[in-house]
Amino acid sequence: MLFDTHAHLNAEQFNEDLTEVIQRAKAEGVSQIVVVGFDRPTINRAMELAETYDFIYAAVGWHPVDAIDMTEEDLKWIEELAAHPRVVALGEMGLDYHWDKSPKEIQKEVFKKQIRLAKKVQLPIIIHNRDATADIVEILKEENAEEVGGIMHCFSGSAETAKECVNMNFYISLGGPVTFKNAKKPKEVAQEIPLDKLLIETDCPYLAPHPNRGKRNEPAYVKLVAEQIAEIKGISLEEVAEATTLNARKIFGIN
Repeated sequence: MLFDTHAHLNAEQFNEDLTEVIQRAKAEGVSQIVVVGFDRPTINRAMELAETYDFIYAAVGWHPVDAIDMTEEDLKWIEELAAHPRVVALGEMGLDYHWDKSPKEIQKEVFKKQIRLAKKVQLPIIIHNRDATADIVEILKEENAEEVGGIMHCFSGSAETAKECVNMNFYISLGGPVTFKNAKKPKEVAQEIPLDKLLIETDCPYLAPHPNRGKRNEPAYVKLVAEQIAEIKGISLEEVAEATTLNARKIFGIN
């Protein structure tokens, strides 16, 4: 039983063969998937998928790259969707200093607004972080984000930062990069963070794990992430699958 905690089956890359993609995931033991929406079109599609498939849930939020486009109406809409029984988290949200579409100050403001909304609706948050670790940690502390907790999605920081996030009531989610030969940090995180604080994800269609690196990623490949963590920790795949699934159901409030 594997739980892909972060997938973008709402991406156009899956328009042609979604049924086959889902069948392959099921065949590899994937029991549950959270599809993440981060703007109007992707949120609408995430909701559609969550209402169609009983094993798919939705997360709704606003991506930092597009922070400049978010309106008060968008925030209100996200708040309304938060009450939907298939919505299990707010996000992905956070900071992205790699792309310069949205100024840093606007990103920070949109991030803070979404954390406050999460506290209001009592849902965990999914954090997107690119080249902005110090500012993200600072905002999470300032806004008392530990009240709702959440997930550091596709975590790429150091084991020290991961421990700091765990202390703030966050789970550390690892994806395809943990399988890359040269990925020192994710491997150290997998080694040092206790199993009861780890999650697995694909972030598909991006970041496909080895040996599929460079190809389109899909939920079936989350098994490769779990296998790598099992190898690093010197435990069985079953142990990793069971623990990470339990962790995911706990943070998302799924029975």
